[in-house]
Amino acid sequence: MPYNHQHQYFFLIGPPMLIPVYFHIQIMQTMFFRRDWVDLVWSMSYYLRYFTCYTPFYGVFGAVALISFVRFLESHWFVWVTQMNHIPMEIDHEKHEDWLTMQLKATCNIEQSLFNDWFSGHLNFQIEHHLFPTMPRHNYCRVAPLVRKVCEKHGVTYQEKSLWSGFRDVVSSLRESGDLWLDAYLHK
Repeated sequence: MPYNHQHQYFFLIGPPMLIPVYFHIQIMQTMFFRRDWVDLVWSMSYYLRYFTCYTPFYGVFGAVALISFVRFLESHWFVWVTQMNHIPMEIDHEKHEDWLTMQLKATCNIEQSLFNDWFSGHLNFQIEHHLFPTMPRHNYCRVAPLVRKVCEKHGVTYQEKSLWSGFRDVVSSLRESGDLWLDAYLHK
């Protein structure tokens, strides 16, 4: 499939492969090759418990279909939540700016609402997450007004956009990178 159309097919191929293939299979493989047997047994016990609980109700095929569907939804959620705050940001290379400015250029927030807080697990406050990575996520909304005041005081842009704008930015970013690929491919 040509990359210049990735904005049309990425969400059918990319996210569904992310959690099941990368996170689960890759992590299991890493534990096996590093001989982390205790971690591997604990990880495998999840699947043993899952299939023990769900196979009697749904059969083997139904249990596999259910976990695949859940991973499919989980992958899409993960990609949307992480990418809409990072991918579309304009930061190409180190410009020797201070730490605060670089953190604020590398990310943005999604507007606060009950739905956005729930949907993103409070990671719609990505600026605060970058500034205070060990702070519990439910406290980001409390510190956000203080961060905004510091940004205003020092003339640093505090970027915030709507959820739909974040979704649009991800798709347009995929389109842009696909067009760059096509241009490079055609003009070798």
